[in-house]
Amino acid sequence: MKILITGANGMLAKAIRDELKNEELILTDVADLDITNLEAVRKFVQQVKPQYIINCAAYTAVDKAEEQEDLARRVNADGPKNLAIVSNEENATLIHISTDYVFGGAKSVNNDYNEMEEKHPESVYGVTKLEGENAIIDSTFKYYIFRTAWLYGEGNNFVRTMLKLGKEKEQINVVNDQHGSPTYSIDLASIIHQTIKKQIPYGVYHATNLGYTTWYEFTKKIFEKANISCKVNPVTSEEFASVAKRPKNSKLSKEKLLKAGIEIPDYEDALDRYLQIELK
Repeated sequence: MKILITGANGMLAKAIRDELKNEELILTDVADLDITNLEAVRKFVQQVKPQYIINCAAYTAVDKAEEQEDLARRVNADGPKNLAIVSNEENATLIHISTDYVFGGAKSVNNDYNEMEEKHPESVYGVTKLEGENAIIDSTFKYYIFRTAWLYGEGNNFVRTMLKLGKEKEQINVVNDQHGSPTYSIDLASIIHQTIKKQIPYGVYHATNLGYTTWYEFTKKIFEKANISCKVNPVTSEEFASVAKRPKNSKLSKEKLLKAGIEIPDYEDALDRYLQIELK
């Protein structure tokens, strides 16, 4: 099976490359393929003729996006639209990674979000990612959109940062009013692989590890498992000022994916597996 992966040097793309190592992979980054250029995408895809296109390219600098809206829109909206148009022309299936930020997170944290709930993004990042989703839906029918959240894996990430701070400091402050599911890139890559193998119905799915927590509780869990004694102080989002507004509720229901027969590990199990590698 021939699979084109865009943004191939990113954290998730590396996990997907490992997961799909037995397939014929075409790996591209911005130097190889500018997804914001429709004709470049069309020419490239016509040449390589992939059966699947997995789009891992994204503008993910959430705060910088508030100042670089045009660039964020080109990468997060125009790029996916171009890939969808060409996927439709070439009869390829597009797999696209989206985000919890499309919802805004204003819903009560007593409830999670299903795929069809109204979207109210409250940041440029969220707005442009939603525009990308809508462009895909309008341009092709052979697509999977996976909304994920709180992603970590190979390279710099939240867990590695907390491990470093925990060893350097006696106490740290961590936000306790943002709720979601930490998601291991290896598990998201597995979800994508299972989707390809099982040929589940096309559409939008929520793809994070199972279980919900807060950044504060997650940090405490990291320290507990890593035997780090650093004290963790809970603080509010308002005390942890940022340029772009972060969703307070990033709890994404996985019921649709589970009903399709996809296996999803719990976030604590995922953390255990990550730490086995990180703490070697």
